[in-house]
Amino acid sequence: MNLVLLGAPGAGKGTQAQYLVKDQKLAHISTGDLLREAVAEGTDLGKEAKRFMDAGQLVPDEVVIGLVKERLQKSDVEAGFILDGFPRNTAQATTIDSELEELGKSIDAALLVDVPADVIIERLSGRRVCPKCGYTGSVKDGESCPLCGAALIQRDDDKPETIKARLDVYDAQTAPLVEYYRGQEKLRKVDGNRAPEVVYEEVKEVLA
Repeated sequence: MNLVLLGAPGAGKGTQAQYLVKDQKLAHISTGDLLREAVAEGTDLGKEAKRFMDAGQLVPDEVVIGLVKERLQKSDVEAGFILDGFPRNTAQATTIDSELEELGKSIDAALLVDVPADVIIERLSGRRVCPKCGYTGSVKDGESCPLCGAALIQRDDDKPETIKARLDVYDAQTAPLVEYYRGQEKLRKVDGNRAPEVVYEEVKEVLA
């Protein structure tokens, strides 16, 4: 099974991807991971990506697509894969469909983990991290890290106004993408505003 994973930041996509990787033995392909690996390894595409990243610019579609295409030719994707964080827009979606066709593959379903914006803002704005040991928790942990005792902080990108801006960008980019996969009759939607294991039970149902 070859999947595209859709959902706003904080919707719980990563957790559902972990379940699918473990349960269905799918390869998890994250564009963020691919970019970091390519830059660290100094590949041609990695060097090109680094130029844009160092300048604080978005990495162009053709570079990201090149990295994804390379990854899709590795042997571990034969049992199926999850594209996480890609495609981000309909232009990327149509291009990757063409590239997959050349490889004799196709997207079977686009799984949308749907969570209301106000719930996501509450979830993410309640997140706290430890600058000393890297622990990630929530306001429920109090003011001190339960692992090392250092003061927990709220990252700038976890502040409500920043989250709202990120969600606005996500909506602008992804609404057409949702319609793209709905038009192909490949869209599958689950309610992500529940316990992760409950969400996964529905994921299995809609993908069956």
